[in-house]
Amino acid sequence: MAGARELSGKGKAARVAAVVMAVLSPILTVSAVIIWSRLPAAWIPPRTVSPQTAAALTFPAVGAFLIFQRPRLNMAWLMCVGGLAAGVSDFSNALMFRAAAHGDLLTAGYLRLPVNTGWAVCGVLLTMVLPLHSPDGRLPSKRWRIVLVLGSASIITDFLRATFRVPPSLEGYPFPAVIPNPLQIAEFAPYQGTVSVVAWTGIYTSMALAALSLASRMRHADPVTRRQIGWPLLAFSGYIVFLVAAAFNQDLMWPAILWAALIPVAVAFSVMRYRLYGIDTVISRAFVAAGLVAVVSAVYFAVSTLSSVLVSGYGQVAGVAAALFAGAFFQPLRRALQRAVDRLLYGAVGDPGVLAERLTQAVRRGDPAKALTSVVSVLRDGLAVEGVAVEVADGEPRYVENGRVGDDPREVPLVWHGERVGRLLVGPPAGPRRFPAAHNERVLATLSPYAADVAHAVRMAADLQRSRERILTTREEERRRLRRDLHDGLGQTLSAMAMTINMARLSLKRSPEAADELLQELHTGMSAVTGDIRELVYGLRPPALDDLGLARAVRELAGQSSPDTEVEVAVEGNMRDLPAAVEVAVYRIVQEALTNIRKHADASLARIAVQRETSVLRVLIIDDGKGLPESYRAGVGLGSMRERAAELGGICVVAAEPGAGTRVEVMLPLLSAPSQALT
Repeated sequence: MAGARELSGKGKAARVAAVVMAVLSPILTVSAVIIWSRLPAAWIPPRTVSPQTAAALTFPAVGAFLIFQRPRLNMAWLMCVGGLAAGVSDFSNALMFRAAAHGDLLTAGYLRLPVNTGWAVCGVLLTMVLPLHSPDGRLPSKRWRIVLVLGSASIITDFLRATFRVPPSLEGYPFPAVIPNPLQIAEFAPYQGTVSVVAWTGIYTSMALAALSLASRMRHADPVTRRQIGWPLLAFSGYIVFLVAAAFNQDLMWPAILWAALIPVAVAFSVMRYRLYGIDTVISRAFVAAGLVAVVSAVYFAVSTLSSVLVSGYGQVAGVAAALFAGAFFQPLRRALQRAVDRLLYGAVGDPGVLAERLTQAVRRGDPAKALTSVVSVLRDGLAVEGVAVEVADGEPRYVENGRVGDDPREVPLVWHGERVGRLLVGPPAGPRRFPAAHNERVLATLSPYAADVAHAVRMAADLQRSRERILTTREEERRRLRRDLHDGLGQTLSAMAMTINMARLSLKRSPEAADELLQELHTGMSAVTGDIRELVYGLRPPALDDLGLARAVRELAGQSSPDTEVEVAVEGNMRDLPAAVEVAVYRIVQEALTNIRKHADASLARIAVQRETSVLRVLIIDDGKGLPESYRAGVGLGSMRERAAELGGICVVAAEPGAGTRVEVMLPLLSAPSQALT
């Protein structure tokens, strides 16, 4: 208990520290902006906002969010500390120029140290350590440590250059006075430029190698991890491109700043939501949107220009014609671009809807017994994997495989109306692919219900075949039992009664007392025969159905349930003139369901609804008990319920009720149309 309280205390302390950094960092940055706005114009540098400012505003907030979700995630702490260091650097930089503007040049010179320190810490943590450790908080391998060492050494080298540099002369200096450096080393002056070039070359090189480490991870990763890595790879690569471009053209610094603000969001997505939001989806939609804008704009301006030439003086007509023409091409163009991008990202098969149509046609054309073969074939082509297999959960499991799924396939449960009917096994990708994971998720989400339907149909067909076999076996067993009971039971009893009658008739004149005893034995024997006949009749058909009708017989069953369980019965429709087999099936299914509720459910309330419609009889039995266990196998009772429904061409589904309890739903076809009267 003490250890648990200690861990809980550490978790609270971690969250408090994260919140402090997430709040303090933007406060420092906003304070810096306010200080900049109040400085004299002569002391305001050309650019007061940098990627470091974006890092101070976004990294700690996103890092704190990740710490709340996963307190031990080291990348989240890197983001918080690095963002706070950026905020300290920005704030110290603003204070430095404020002190210089007020004439306190010595204080301004000392403030240069926290400026450089914050920049160095932010640079090492956010541009070197973070990308090398994304997305799982570990280096790809030990050999990438050299990149971390190169980047850290380069940043530390430039930090030392800035810390001990000799200030320039006032000539050409952009500010009214030169800010001195109390820590300057005069002997270092001739080498300042060379050291700066070497340091920044190492910084840019290590940043590029850090992004390359993500690309290397992505190339050798499995499909799911590849999708996860795509987010930080795009973010860091874009930032590096804009940062290097800004070194040659300062106008490109704003895209670098905006891209730096997106890096923590990309890292958060890679850690928490990569299964839901795939980077390939962003790329796909971006390509499609850009293509639409470009082509539709070109079509619009081309048609507008052509119309204005042909219809001189009617500029409005030309604009309307161009808009209509571009609109007519919009939807076909969007579909064509989407197909092209899907092919680029996923290969030959890109649209899950097309796969669903292929699967539907294959199932319709094929033999129902071979439907599973069509399913695994289409799925294998659509997923572009080495193999796909479907295993139907049945009394005798059916397994159909196309290709090779390997030793560690991905398992996807096949669920039909809340009931697990089998599982889908997906093998490894067949060859290198760009973004298979997101495509596979969409394919599986689209085609899994079809596969579940086919698995259920195969299972039902097998159940029906077994039911027919059991019906024949049961019928022959019932005939044998009836023959045995009639021959060995009633036959022997009736033969003995016939002999008793003969003996009584012979003894009637000579010994009336003996005849009376024989007749009493005969009476007792006839009572036993009556009981035997009643048992035989009850085994064939419950007498309550003939005596009370189905509705009252069901209510009588409900009244015989456990006193701890209240049973409500609702009957809708005319229950007269139902087929005898349907009445018996409903009675036995309700009887078995109530038995299960009494023995296993521990329920306080159960509801039975029997509804007769035009061509079907529906039975619904719901309880508020503890429901079905997570993994259960249908026993004799549930199996008999399904068999009775299948014998009549109907279905019986047993599933967990949302919240708590169990739901038994039965649908039995009717041949005759009922009159809709309440019973």
